[in-house]
Amino acid sequence: MPNEACWIPFETMVRFMKDVFMGVGVPEKDAEICADVLIAADKRGIDSHGIGRLKPIYYDRIREGIQNPVTEFEIIREGPTTAVIDGHDGMGMVIARRSMQMAIDKAKKYGMGMVAVRNSTHYGIAGYYALMAADNDMVGITGTNARPSIAPTFGVENMLGTNPLTFAMPTDEAFPFFLDCATSVSQRGKIEVYDRLGKALPPGWVIGEDGQTRTDTHQILDDLIKGTAALTPLGGIGEDGGGFKGYGYATVVEILSAALQQGAFLKGLLGFNTDGSKRPYHLGHFFIAIDIAAFIEPAEFKQASGEILRQLRNSKRAPGEQKIYTAGEKEYLNWLERCDKGVPITPALQKQMLQLKKELNLQQYKFPFETEVV
Repeated sequence: MPNEACWIPFETMVRFMKDVFMGVGVPEKDAEICADVLIAADKRGIDSHGIGRLKPIYYDRIREGIQNPVTEFEIIREGPTTAVIDGHDGMGMVIARRSMQMAIDKAKKYGMGMVAVRNSTHYGIAGYYALMAADNDMVGITGTNARPSIAPTFGVENMLGTNPLTFAMPTDEAFPFFLDCATSVSQRGKIEVYDRLGKALPPGWVIGEDGQTRTDTHQILDDLIKGTAALTPLGGIGEDGGGFKGYGYATVVEILSAALQQGAFLKGLLGFNTDGSKRPYHLGHFFIAIDIAAFIEPAEFKQASGEILRQLRNSKRAPGEQKIYTAGEKEYLNWLERCDKGVPITPALQKQMLQLKKELNLQQYKFPFETEVV
């Protein structure tokens, strides 16, 4: 097996991921949705939420019995512009896509729509759902809570999830405005990428129980689960860099992902019973769609939003800097670079894929990184 990344076409990866999901009991249509969400991350260079999450997040959790492969989508409460959904610990991507579609459909009729979800699971790249709204000439907003990993400002205990607050808005350019980021300095998926590459973390990403930054990547992944290490909120440790702002935004997402729908929150999302056994995570999400046509002609909105982005990119650069970017631009550039190459599969991911192939007897796949001896 080579010691470097191997590029696999997107079409091959989609088929493989779909077959893996179906192999653990996900219905075919739902498996297509799940694979589409994961490949959307890989296409944009968000490798922390693509194929790298297939085995440890979805496959393993279904195998462990803490995530249901067949999704029961229950409408608990519904009004003209709102709805509350119980996902019964099914596939988060399926629950999320259907929920955002509900919000979009309501917005088409009434100008705005919002759907709150409880008892869901990891829903992949948050931006996938915000972009659904942008593709319909709407402003899309979504957020989700997650297992505790962020310490509050002046604290060292992991209390809040990485809790992304995500926006997408259409423009008159080749790509939309697209802001999809955690409310922590970094997030677990990116730390996992560093671990697969054998790299130490940059200082300031993680805080230890002594209040000092930590960089020992592999041990940190274990300690985040044990509660002896925590991610820092956006702005970093303390208040000097504005860490209270990231802490506040993470709390906003926690409240909107739990309080509107009577969902679990904070330590209730640890995924462990008191005896240490695993249990479902019971995550919550929210989805907001705002129909631009209810305010202004979409073409006028797109021209204005595009002009805002162009003026930002054309503003005066710092010495030595070659370019100013706007949110969504780097993801678009990643797509242009990858559209003909596919997904970069690192050696660690190669091992995972071969394991999945063997366990599910997916012998129809022959990857270029395979050797005779596995």
